[in-house]
Amino acid sequence: MQPRKKFNLLLLLVWIAIGAALRFTNLTLKSPWTDEFATLVFSLGNSFQAVPLDQAISLETLLHPLQPNPEAGVGLVWQKLLTEDHHPPLYFMLAHGWMQLFPTSGEYISLWAARSLPAFFGVLSIPAMYGFGWVAFRSQVVAQFAAAMMALSPFGIYLAQEARHYTLGIIWVIASLGCFVVAGQYLKRRTILPMGVVLAWIVVNSLGIATHYFFSLTLLAEAIALMGLWLWHYRVGWKRGIKIVSNGRETPLESYPEKNSAPKSLTWWRILAAVMGTGVGGLVWLPVLQGGYEPQMADWMMLNRESLLSWINPIFQTLAAWITMVSLLPVESSSLRVVLAAGAVMIGFFVWVIPFVYRGGKILMRQAQTRWETRVLAGLVLSASTLFFAITYILGKDLTRGARYHFVYFPAVILLIAAALAVIGKTSHQLHNLSLWRNRGQIVVVMVGVMGLLSGITVVNNLGYQKYYRPDLFVPIIEQASPLPVLIATTHNTLVQTGEMMGIAWELRNHTSSVIKNPQFILAHQDEYRCQASTCPASITLEQTLAQLPRPLDIWLVNFQATVADFPNCYAEDFAQNKVGIDGYNYQLYHCLANDYQGSSASDLP
Repeated sequence: MQPRKKFNLLLLLVWIAIGAALRFTNLTLKSPWTDEFATLVFSLGNSFQAVPLDQAISLETLLHPLQPNPEAGVGLVWQKLLTEDHHPPLYFMLAHGWMQLFPTSGEYISLWAARSLPAFFGVLSIPAMYGFGWVAFRSQVVAQFAAAMMALSPFGIYLAQEARHYTLGIIWVIASLGCFVVAGQYLKRRTILPMGVVLAWIVVNSLGIATHYFFSLTLLAEAIALMGLWLWHYRVGWKRGIKIVSNGRETPLESYPEKNSAPKSLTWWRILAAVMGTGVGGLVWLPVLQGGYEPQMADWMMLNRESLLSWINPIFQTLAAWITMVSLLPVESSSLRVVLAAGAVMIGFFVWVIPFVYRGGKILMRQAQTRWETRVLAGLVLSASTLFFAITYILGKDLTRGARYHFVYFPAVILLIAAALAVIGKTSHQLHNLSLWRNRGQIVVVMVGVMGLLSGITVVNNLGYQKYYRPDLFVPIIEQASPLPVLIATTHNTLVQTGEMMGIAWELRNHTSSVIKNPQFILAHQDEYRCQASTCPASITLEQTLAQLPRPLDIWLVNFQATVADFPNCYAEDFAQNKVGIDGYNYQLYHCLANDYQGSSASDLP
């Protein structure tokens, strides 16, 4: 047994090493975006309100909230979140202490330090997934496959390279689902669920809610699966005669003494206690959520019920999230040939592999040793997916638009696929007996691993799961088109727009050879998104600011949600067919001539 234990440990360390290498490779390659700026600012105990509105400000002023505050403690972090954001504080408080361990990047916080914490949690999710697989299926093969798939998952790597709280949330999801499966196993054996498991379940669930409110979707999915389990018990299972497994043998439950019904009932009561304890741990955040929540922060998720495409998109967005949990080749490459080739390979791969995984799933459902756990996990994934679609189509909030939100059931999907792969490979429960290439099933296992590795390399090289905002592509356009001093203007509604401008400023700051010197920014606040030029507060503010600035000057309107009149002595750049679309940034350039220009009409402008 000792050599087997050493082999299993060594193999797990291999998966951890591969997963760590992928998560920490090119950690700062991608430009930070608005959500990450929120993490940085609030984790430092700073405020977006420190950025002045309705006036021209320098790059340094815009990025000032990214400077570490030596006097800020975790109490200030919590205070800023309560007043300016709508997320629970646990991750931000941990990030506050974590980032103090690393030197700053000049006068600003280090992006590597901010992203290394979720990358670290992403690495921890690999052994956690191993433990989850072992607890659920009592199989070293399943546990090792689950750890390997978590290490290589492009979805997991993408979340690990975001300066956000999702990888910590994944750890709590794994732990909560582990307790959930254990509770189901005690029900299956008709033995009493230990209070230690109940208390651990309550603590994990409370920490999960304190990390991300969407963790509650995991809990709701568990509750739905538990209700289904209860109905199955009392309407089908007990009547037909459930069989329990002991030493590999199935024994009809009716042959057991009637006294076994007492442990079953007590286990249900303890599960109910876990539910109630979790409810108390979650309800404490309700006043906080109501007090700090700004409805307009979620406007981007609104479902356009008048558009047929909006009704169809959630289905394809969900499928895309499921696919990228396993495979993602460079479909976001700048080369069309690479994109087409990558798409063709991915389609061919899934057409080939899905029948094998489906066959493995059917075997899991037939085997007495795995039937219960497979049903429970599949029911949970189905419940979570149903919740996503219900919130999208009934409440009008399209959660599927954010692929990252699928973290709430991601580990369950990985474990189900890992278990199916273990079955179709026809491996024994000891890895040292594995004989590769013995059958097509084992070839599938190897190819899934190869595809996972290629997918991980794709993500870390920014050829897949690119950021929603691409200031790294926008800044070169500004540098090429504007030899003059520039004013970058946007309309401001929430901290989201501040983060959009911070992305541009951060990229300009990193371009040490930039031809743009001392760029200025203006965040013109207005509550409405669209209005007439004569009544738009943002348009009026921009005109008044422009009148006070020296010329010549180039004005870049970026995501400017207000109608503007013609600026005096200015003309719009006609990009014609050469305008490049940039993710996250819609722009228009105006060239403003010197104040002493004496042209008689707009037609006299160059």
